[in-house]
Amino acid sequence: MTYQRRSVDDELDRLLPLAPAIALEGAKGVGKTGTARRRAHTTYFLDDPADLQSFQADPTSVRDAPGPVLLDEWQRYPSSWDVVRRWVDAGAPPGAVLLTGSASPRPGVDTHSGAGRILTRRMRPMALFERGLTTPTVSLAALLGGVSEVTGSTEVRAADYVEQIVESGFPGIRGAAAGLHRDLLDSYIAAVIDRDLDESGLRVRRTETVRRWLTAYAAASSTTTAYSKILDATTAGDGSQPAKTTTITYRDHLTRIFVLDPVPGWSPSANPFAPLQVSPKHQLVDPALAARLLGQSAVSLQAGRGRALMGALFESLATLSVRVAADRCQSRVGHLRTRPGDREIDLVVDGPEGQVLAIEVKWSRAIDDSDVRHLLWLRDKLGDDLVDTIVLTTGDRAYRRRDGVAVVPLALLGR
Repeated sequence: MTYQRRSVDDELDRLLPLAPAIALEGAKGVGKTGTARRRAHTTYFLDDPADLQSFQADPTSVRDAPGPVLLDEWQRYPSSWDVVRRWVDAGAPPGAVLLTGSASPRPGVDTHSGAGRILTRRMRPMALFERGLTTPTVSLAALLGGVSEVTGSTEVRAADYVEQIVESGFPGIRGAAAGLHRDLLDSYIAAVIDRDLDESGLRVRRTETVRRWLTAYAAASSTTTAYSKILDATTAGDGSQPAKTTTITYRDHLTRIFVLDPVPGWSPSANPFAPLQVSPKHQLVDPALAARLLGQSAVSLQAGRGRALMGALFESLATLSVRVAADRCQSRVGHLRTRPGDREIDLVVDGPEGQVLAIEVKWSRAIDDSDVRHLLWLRDKLGDDLVDTIVLTTGDRAYRRRDGVAVVPLALLGR
């Protein structure tokens, strides 16, 4: 499969000449190993018994190996993290080592945080702009930098977005034959429940209960639904329900292995103006997982009962793309919701210099005044701290409304 350059490649280009050690973390299947191996001269697969034994025999020998040295799935042998940390303390040169991991070490495993020594970068499934669907014409980084020009057109239509949702942003699944996508997603979900949770330190006694909870979470995608309501939706046909403490454990472990990727609540640090909710907005790492857990296909999402889910799943796809682009800009992404629930903004990007970019996501080709009212409200509240306002749509043209709000088809948004 031909490698498609990822946004994190730009970060590695910038950081490898400067940093001795860089860790790529993220869910299994997002492409960490494929990206890191393209840069590594020596690789240890620590989930392979032979490579693990070789590394354990003399961990410090990595200092003499041709670099960069890649320690893949480092959390399988947590001591490897401390080996790298000590190497950095001893004067490792820039670009000495890459680490990739799809989970944190099990609870109780004692490792140093690596703070100040090992740079950590999050890797997510492929954003829409990384998939080669079209050429983006609107840059998130440029908007954060105050560039106001918004132009471009696209032939990507609603049906294409649906296909992108169900085909997934996991490179290995995307590259498989069309008839395999569902089977591979089913296998991914099964592996998370049957094996990955156990490897993270959670012994699952009733896998069906985990699946029901995860399905209920998927149904709450792009919402701030209370966890108590997600728990209520987990009740089985026989009336049984897992304990609240049990589902909290599911949530924590699924987050540790990056399967859950909630969007935190946002509040302005320099210009507080209203009581805001801090509850996260629920998202799975890839909207394809949500669609599969809910039993939806491209056909049912367009012509069946699944049509009611499209707004939430389109927002999930947009959230993934905005987050990947924001990571490249060293920016953070949150969502805004006032406590009474009368004001909501889907995504708020905090730039590295304190800039704020507000984004609404609409599963629609056309935008009217009601779709931008919360953006205009935030502009009044923040003033010059708000550098721009955007609505991401399924339309075919990027333009600015008379009120200054940018209307951008999701396919045209890039990093």
